[in-house]
Amino acid sequence: MAKENKIRVYNRLFFKLYINYAAMLLLTAVLICLIFIQLYRDTTMNNEREKLMEQAVNSSEIMTSKFINTQNYTGFLEELNTQQKTMGSDIWTISNPFASMPMDERMETNSYEEIAVGYKEYLDLVEGAFQNKRGFSIADDEIYQTQTITVAVPIYGVNREVAGALLLKAPVKGLEDIIDDSLSLIVISSVVALAISFIIIIIFATELSLPIARMRSTALSLAAGDYHSKTGIKRNDELGDLAKTVDILSEKLLENEIQRKNLEQMRLDFFANVSHELRTPITVLRAYTETLIDGVVKDEEKVSQYYERMLAECKSMERLVGDLMLLSKMQNPDFAIDMEPVNLVQVFDDIIRSAGAIAEKKNIIIETEKDQPVIMMLGDYDRLRQMFMIILDNAIKFSDENKKVYIKISKSDKIRVSIKDEGIGMDADELDNIFEKFYKSNLSQNASGTGLGLSIAKQIAIRHNGQIEVESKKGVGSTFTFIFSPYEMEESNL
Repeated sequence: MAKENKIRVYNRLFFKLYINYAAMLLLTAVLICLIFIQLYRDTTMNNEREKLMEQAVNSSEIMTSKFINTQNYTGFLEELNTQQKTMGSDIWTISNPFASMPMDERMETNSYEEIAVGYKEYLDLVEGAFQNKRGFSIADDEIYQTQTITVAVPIYGVNREVAGALLLKAPVKGLEDIIDDSLSLIVISSVVALAISFIIIIIFATELSLPIARMRSTALSLAAGDYHSKTGIKRNDELGDLAKTVDILSEKLLENEIQRKNLEQMRLDFFANVSHELRTPITVLRAYTETLIDGVVKDEEKVSQYYERMLAECKSMERLVGDLMLLSKMQNPDFAIDMEPVNLVQVFDDIIRSAGAIAEKKNIIIETEKDQPVIMMLGDYDRLRQMFMIILDNAIKFSDENKKVYIKISKSDKIRVSIKDEGIGMDADELDNIFEKFYKSNLSQNASGTGLGLSIAKQIAIRHNGQIEVESKKGVGSTFTFIFSPYEMEESNL
């Protein structure tokens, strides 16, 4: 009976090992072939693109020197046909309507209007060439029944002005043949590999039985009470995972200790930041109060100024404390927001009315774009208004006069709200810290801020199961994008 069990277990192990090993070899062969095909495809495409680009540049220089500079267009079509036959490619020439001295119509095979209407797939290439840029595109072509590469280069006129664009289009040949050969190679290699694997797996199964026997011996020793017995097995598989359990546990405990220390440091930093933020206004208030009590200042106008400054500092502390309480409340896991259907378009109508006065002082125009008159989501109206107002207020604050702020609200499977400004922007290293508590830049526009606005905005977004994405470039501006889930029952409630 024991012998039968042993044979049955051996056969099952052999079968699984063979299947797994054969699958591994087969997968390796397939991956190698696919990688080779991809490398060949990329290399072929790059070589063809570079060759076509060089041919296009040469053709452009010939047109400039032979026809445009001489103002002699006789024989242009013959020259163009000769080049097409020599290269085995299609050549299009398009005059630049935006140039002061466009290319002569006698050199034009296609007009810009024809490209814009009938060949939109090449419009970006043509416009790029008009801007003195070289470009290319790769696409499947129905006429050639294969992939084609299209390159575009500028054609220069008088004073090296871009007078037109040259498009050169050619098929990429030979790809299908190499792919078919590679597939045949896969089949042959797989058959040979499976045959060889049958021999290798017998040796492999024998080697595997040794650690199994050692684990059986260790298990019997443990059953007998010898808890010092060790397998001594070090492997990168399930057997090795058993020996690594203690190490994994110690690593997890270490990670938890580090996390606890980090949380403690964050708590200490939080209190330190709060103390720092409150110390300045309290010191100012004390100085003004002592000055008034000591009678150092007696002029009524200056006394009034001191009171106004004291009031401003009190308002600043009140705002700071209010933001801290709100942020603390938001970060509490037990805090819940009252959710109800909210029309985001109405929210922004409200926000723009409030922010209009601030924008008007700097002559900043707020442009709003929405793809639907009503866009509903579940949320807290006041909190959503506060969140978007924080971002819009920053957009106005960090923009120079006579600029624009763009608001776009759209809905498809998700609701996307973007607020884009033309302000001073931020460096990439700043973007990692802008949502941290008390983080403030050294700009003068941030002097009166508490450094908590963006942290509050992020917490409000999180409470609405939303996301915030930020894109910014120094000197160009910033774009804050909010992503929310739409209200599914909006049609039945409207």
